[in-house]
Amino acid sequence: MSPLWRDQIQVYFAPGRIDYVRTLRGMKPVETPKITITWAKKSKLPAWQAPLHQLDQMLTNNTSNTNSADLSVTLSNHFMRYVTLPPQAEIATPEEVLAYADFRMREIYAERVDDWVLSVSAWDPTRGAICAAITRDLLTQLQQLAERHKIKFKGIEPYLAAVFDHWRLLFDDKQLCFALIESGRICIALLAGGIWHVIRNQKIVHNVADELLIALDQEAIFTGSKQSTEEEVCVFAPEHPGLTLPGDCGWKMVSIQTDKLTTPTYFPQPETTHVKVTPCVT
Repeated sequence: MSPLWRDQIQVYFAPGRIDYVRTLRGMKPVETPKITITWAKKSKLPAWQAPLHQLDQMLTNNTSNTNSADLSVTLSNHFMRYVTLPPQAEIATPEEVLAYADFRMREIYAERVDDWVLSVSAWDPTRGAICAAITRDLLTQLQQLAERHKIKFKGIEPYLAAVFDHWRLLFDDKQLCFALIESGRICIALLAGGIWHVIRNQKIVHNVADELLIALDQEAIFTGSKQSTEEEVCVFAPEHPGLTLPGDCGWKMVSIQTDKLTTPTYFPQPETTHVKVTPCVT
């Protein structure tokens, strides 16, 4: 069946949140109203089990003609682990790139990598790449869920990659500090000349503004990347619309959201912008 005639289901998948958008395909695609479910996270279970259960219920309740639908999942940074892959001129083949990524992951995460699935962005020997990893159980469960509902599983995209790729034209190859902030997590990336130098992915324990400022200052010290008394940090924080930093902190927040390039509907948004339904978590 032609992709023009297949519905597209796009999901943002986080520990306490699911955003679900279905686009009905045809000559004039029609996007159905967005559905968002939020709930209190339970610490005794793997963080991905509750959203998986919610997604299963949503597909059961909201999907008709499932054999003509494609499912794409954007995974919260809560579920992701990242490493940068610095340029290496002698690495060229896909096998060498994957071995390099595995080595870099094990430098940080050791034997935990045995239970993960690794994915590497487009490799360039002069620019390097980034590697993202998720637990193998989560990938398997998503694949099995799609199979049960007779939906074609198109794959997973890390939230960091989805946001960066959507606004890529704003970044060019200049030196860039980029912060992606979601509920309970901060992800900071430092790039220069198209090379990923740092990806820092951490929980928010207390106050988001305080922890963002501490993380920015720490990375600036570690990398020596700060070049002025007021450095810009490009920020995407749709779940924290009122986020600000102190005026004399040395950092200037610049939102990447613009009128010219709208935010994808399935990305998380402030609660006033979506349809919220009662969660079914037991």
